[in-house]
Amino acid sequence: MSGAGGTTAARLLMHASSDIPVDTPRVPAREAAKHELSKPMYHENDPNLLQRSLDRLWGWVGDLLNTASGAAPGGPLGLVVLVLVVIGLVAALWWRLGTPHRTVRSADALFNDSPRSAAEHRTAAEAHAAAHRWNEAVQERMRAIVRALEERALLAPRPGRTADEAAAEAGRPLPTHATRLRAAAREFDDVTYGSRTADQQAYLDVRALDLDLETAKPLLTAAAQGAAE
Repeated sequence: MSGAGGTTAARLLMHASSDIPVDTPRVPAREAAKHELSKPMYHENDPNLLQRSLDRLWGWVGDLLNTASGAAPGGPLGLVVLVLVVIGLVAALWWRLGTPHRTVRSADALFNDSPRSAAEHRTAAEAHAAAHRWNEAVQERMRAIVRALEERALLAPRPGRTADEAAAEAGRPLPTHATRLRAAAREFDDVTYGSRTADQQAYLDVRALDLDLETAKPLLTAAAQGAAE
């Protein structure tokens, strides 16, 4: 085919081929789109991992509150009242029991450092009292009381003795001071383990007990009296 007729035929064939639709299979097309969308340029403004986690957390909290408000008597208002009641109970327990401590009482609950004399404990107590550190002053004065009783042989030195145990043991030879000894031991425990705060009067009470015990006459048992004769 040559000449004008050939040229016309060629043009008709080219036009016909350009009208044939391109039919791309579905799976390769999806994979191509997935590959294209995975490019970083499409994810520059996406939230980071922390933001996505927070969004999920707040969504979970919102769903939980919605569920709780639907189940609580009175709807959302009833839920608010219940939350306030729970907060009030927690605050009351916190105030009553003090700040919880994870520290467990050591075996040597009363004396937790190198041995010191009663006089040294009294000096430390007075130094704390002068600085208005009443908790430490009460602790050191209670230690002075127990150490002084050990020095007078009214208590046998025993590692690991607690303040309560010392008060109970000392109350037998000193029955007229048993009540005050127990009160001093409770004050020691409150400031040491119960996160209570002592005041000046608490320290003065323990100090007065210490001074009174210095001149207190022990009640000797029958066995001790027989040994002394």
